[in-house]
Amino acid sequence: MIITKKKDLKEIENFIERFNSFFLIGCSECATLCGTGDEDAILNLKEWLENQNKKVTGWMIAKTGCQILGTKRELVEYKEALNEAQCIMVLSCGAGTQTITEFFKEKPIIPLNDTLFIGNMRRFREFEEKCRACGECFLAITGVCIVTLCPKSMLNGPCGGYKEGKCEVNPLRKCAWIVAYEILEKRGFVEKFYEEILGPKDWSKSNSPREFKEK
Repeated sequence: MIITKKKDLKEIENFIERFNSFFLIGCSECATLCGTGDEDAILNLKEWLENQNKKVTGWMIAKTGCQILGTKRELVEYKEALNEAQCIMVLSCGAGTQTITEFFKEKPIIPLNDTLFIGNMRRFREFEEKCRACGECFLAITGVCIVTLCPKSMLNGPCGGYKEGKCEVNPLRKCAWIVAYEILEKRGFVEKFYEEILGPKDWSKSNSPREFKEK
């Protein structure tokens, strides 16, 4: 899932000075799990705006904010309220925000969240980065994403700076390659760790912006 956090409202104040009416859009997927795009987040924002004598013409929570065609169909129901609003505020990730930008290029769009990383939820609203979307997955070989978990993205074992199994960059964390080794050992694949050398990472696969179409 895509992890987001709420922007500080002090930062948002600078963006809303010129506008008097707003339409609010959340997302029922990742942002809802993060508590940054659910109904509570929408209603809290609505109250905050109205306390500043701003008008909220309406609000909705998109089923999947980054699904362009699906969101476009959902917006039809709110056409009048959207037209009445001077500005649209989006409580989603950056991708969801840009979905709305695609439909309303003439209307200011304000993102309410900062997009952090692709991660897993360990406990309720406790998140860990797990994937960097690098375009070339080695999980079958390493068990965990070394590109993400290792600050240096070392592909063939730990760097010379790790000490007592801890990461040189962040001594509070176990070295990513220690984690990988333990998994390989449990699977009976330790020999492959010594025998198979990964070539240089093809970083061209993560050059932005990227597109993908299923053939």
